Amino acid sequence: MPIIYHENSRTFHLHNNKMSHIFKLIDGYPVTLYTGKAVHDQEEFDCLFETSARSMSVTFDEERPDYSFEHLKLEYPVYGTGDMRMPAVEAEAENGSRLLDLKYQSHEIIKGKPELPDLPAVYTEKDDEADTLLLHLKDEKTGLCITLLYTVMNEYPALIRSAKITNCGNETILLHTAMSLSLDLPDAGYDMIELTGAWARERSVVRTPLHEGIQSVYSLRGHSGNNFNPFIALCRKNCTENEGEVLGFSLVYSGNFLAETCVDTYNTVRVRMGIHPNTFEWNLTPGESFQTPEAVMVYSSAGFNDMSGTYHSLYRKRLARGYWRDRTRPILVNNWEGTYFDFDEEKLMSIVREAKELGIEMFVLDDGWFRNRNSDHTGLGDWITDENKFPFGLKHFFDSVRNEGLMAGLWIEPEMVSPGTDLFNEHPEWVIHEPKRPMHPGRNQYVLDFSNPEVVDCIFGKLDKVFSEVRPDYIKWDMNRSIGDLYSPTISHQGELTHRYILGVYRLYDKLIRKYPEILFESCSSGGARFDPGMLYYAPQCWTSDNTDAFARQKIQYGTSFVYPLSSMGSHVSAVPNHITGHITPLSTRANTAYFGTFGYELDLTKMTEKEKEEVKKQVVFMKENRQLIQFGSFFRLRSPFETDETVWMVVSEDRRKAIVGYYRETKGRNEKFRRVKLSGLNPDLIYHVSVLNRKLYGNVLMNAGLVLSDESSPECDKEKGDYISRLYILTAE
Repeated sequence: MPIIYHENSRTFHLHNNKMSHIFKLIDGYPVTLYTGKAVHDQEEFDCLFETSARSMSVTFDEERPDYSFEHLKLEYPVYGTGDMRMPAVEAEAENGSRLLDLKYQSHEIIKGKPELPDLPAVYTEKDDEADTLLLHLKDEKTGLCITLLYTVMNEYPALIRSAKITNCGNETILLHTAMSLSLDLPDAGYDMIELTGAWARERSVVRTPLHEGIQSVYSLRGHSGNNFNPFIALCRKNCTENEGEVLGFSLVYSGNFLAETCVDTYNTVRVRMGIHPNTFEWNLTPGESFQTPEAVMVYSSAGFNDMSGTYHSLYRKRLARGYWRDRTRPILVNNWEGTYFDFDEEKLMSIVREAKELGIEMFVLDDGWFRNRNSDHTGLGDWITDENKFPFGLKHFFDSVRNEGLMAGLWIEPEMVSPGTDLFNEHPEWVIHEPKRPMHPGRNQYVLDFSNPEVVDCIFGKLDKVFSEVRPDYIKWDMNRSIGDLYSPTISHQGELTHRYILGVYRLYDKLIRKYPEILFESCSSGGARFDPGMLYYAPQCWTSDNTDAFARQKIQYGTSFVYPLSSMGSHVSAVPNHITGHITPLSTRANTAYFGTFGYELDLTKMTEKEKEEVKKQVVFMKENRQLIQFGSFFRLRSPFETDETVWMVVSEDRRKAIVGYYRETKGRNEKFRRVKLSGLNPDLIYHVSVLNRKLYGNVLMNAGLVLSDESSPECDKEKGDYISRLYILTAE
């Protein structure tokens, strides 16, 4: 069984064939003994229990001077009764006390995985896919009860954790901190991996050795943000893409978050992950509960690629859901970088007709389709079709697109409102801000108060009217500013605002998905500012970044792939010079980069030369032939663009009979060094035909000796001149 409880030793062993997590009850307190590679079960693991009598420590009692919460490894620690480290939970009683004494009451072991009310979560389709431990703790004085949820996935080296906090007492309790996960590890010999950046350079891979003190990533922007992703990993010093021990931590949440490591002066490390405590408070009246988002911990003893592969498969199959979960994505053209706000129906139809000739499957109408929207200064919130651009109505345009044989998509930004719109003028109280204080716009717009159910219902009504008329196949859901001026007149406890806001976003998604289950939703937030697991539960793909430059995108997509599958990455071929970087890259390189995602075009097709159009036709055919492999195969990072001017990655089919290797080189040197790379994921005993080289090689040769990348390795490559070169090597088993 994946979850075993040994009554005599009061020990819990949560495990599958790849990982184990072990803790025991000591005087009713859950104390961690081990987290890591799977070990055989036995009656007790007391040899792993560590404690010591240390000066200045606050101890259990006088009889046990070596027992202190400060030096025990705890499953869900509190502050103030001996543990002087950062807590997993902090709650304030009516008398102002924040002391808690959480002790074991009981536990349940159930098959499957319970849903989390109102929150996105990993799910199971059959009970035998997972087992869940519900560990019930209670503070007798306040009546605060906490149920720790641990789900062991049987097919994945993943342990999923969250907490349900219930006021079972008679007085109101104010919750200040409610982490989804806390994990104490016995040594600090790790590096921390984080995904950092900003707009147009999201999710760069940063690796830093742990040191004494606190290291953290976070968001206080009201959304997960493009500065830090809600993910960290702890890896051993020798860890590489294919070797070494690593623990990944990923939060299934789209709001303010904290992911933190704290190394004490005794060489132990505490990992915390959950809603950021800053500005957060939750009022728990008697009988009320608060459910934290869940954190997904993944263990690997075989390096980063193996960790990422677990996240990819788990999030693709058991977090994303619905009609589009297992379907390949349609090849689209989006008009944004092709026209921006300057278009009318005639102009768009010329792009649609060109798209049809090129084999493209969907046209997406981006920003600017609604009234008074000729710049980003107004229009958001009313969602009324611009009659000047669409004199016969939006439905007529969508019907015209479909008459050409294409699917039709639409851009929205439902969480925002522009000044001067009817919605803004009629309901100024629906904007997040404190009355009689200055309002601070971002991108000339304000954030609607989605913590107010009335606002969510109003926006649903407006969008429902549009959707029911035009029946979009695809929705690009944008969110182009962070939340400031935090105040809502409908909330009595302002610390609840940012979490209630995100719950409102989830609620609107849920209402729309229930009514329109076959719409393909793509989450967008100024590009990749809300690319998080919580969004994947509702929108199975996300616009990876507003930066569509091929070589900038290689870094962005490389970092994103540490957690997120290729099927979730919106990736388009755009015009040159690139609108953000100014780089001029070959059309082939732009496509070779964009293939490794959902794939589409972000340009005016009517401005392409006949030669370029012929190349696009071939690209579309290639993607149609290979998108099942690319979007649902196993992805491997082989060479990092953060370390050299080269990027190499590959994707392998489920049966390992076909693979595609992407090779990208930013600059062309003179008298170049030799280049080769060891491949991954192939069947060592199969012979593969390798395009470009036009050679037949065993899988074990390609994985152990490597694929030669030197330009001189084939006459075709030796002809390549200039910068921004790329190649695709197609490997097909004989």
